Amino acid sequence: MSVAGTVFNIQRYSLHDGSGIRTMVFLKGCPMRCRWCCNPESQNSYPEILYVESKCIGKAACGYCLERCEQDAISFDPQGVAVIDRSKCNDCLNCAGDCPAKAIRVEGWTATAEEILDEVEKESVFYRDNTGGITVSGGEPLYQSDFLLALLQEAKKRKIGTAIETCGFGSYDVLQQAAPLLDSVLYDLKSLNDDKHREWTGQSNALILENFQKLCVDCPNLTKVVRTPIISGFNDSEQDIEAIRSFVKNIPGVSFETLPGHRFGAGKYAALGREYL
Repeated sequence: MSVAGTVFNIQRYSLHDGSGIRTMVFLKGCPMRCRWCCNPESQNSYPEILYVESKCIGKAACGYCLERCEQDAISFDPQGVAVIDRSKCNDCLNCAGDCPAKAIRVEGWTATAEEILDEVEKESVFYRDNTGGITVSGGEPLYQSDFLLALLQEAKKRKIGTAIETCGFGSYDVLQQAAPLLDSVLYDLKSLNDDKHREWTGQSNALILENFQKLCVDCPNLTKVVRTPIISGFNDSEQDIEAIRSFVKNIPGVSFETLPGHRFGAGKYAALGREYL
């Protein structure tokens, strides 16, 4: 049987997430809750609704969502704009299908590995130089382990280059199974300070560091790029960055790069009814 998983985006012509020209496949589900996460729609493992209030054309002109909601989670404010009570919403997704303005839309869909690779392969003209390919990201790709392995196996079958972007918080068995199917790994190391890591991501960094060290020992020839997003107040001191650089600098085959922090995801939190920390 084909293995299916939940995806929330396929981004074409990416130049910054692996060598060459990449097609990014973003999987839903992540065990961490980083305060700066720019893809909050990736955190839950299931499809969910995203509501952009500024697109709502109002009750007088529409009101379809009110009719479709069986949980009484939707009401309209005095200006006639829809308001969603997330405490009542069960993500049945009925309201999104009837929204003509696309103010309410579904984030995430289910697909098989073969269906995803059919989409990826449409860009195969860019992979013929053998440097580009597919990069599986998230969320956390290790979270959907069976689907991740199926994607990588299908990509290899079609001679498409493979990479994953991972925070490393997951089963090492999955990472070990994925390694022979990968050309490279983009590995996030956010902080070596465990107390800070717990406070800002919701998880300890112990498993992340352990998995990285095991991967370096077991797969010395696998290309590994350690990436650190620079977040103000969290890891932006010289001491924080030097600690990570020193940790990886003597490991063969490992490179290190920093990524600029940004707030581009702030609007998504409002659309999901969440606080942007």
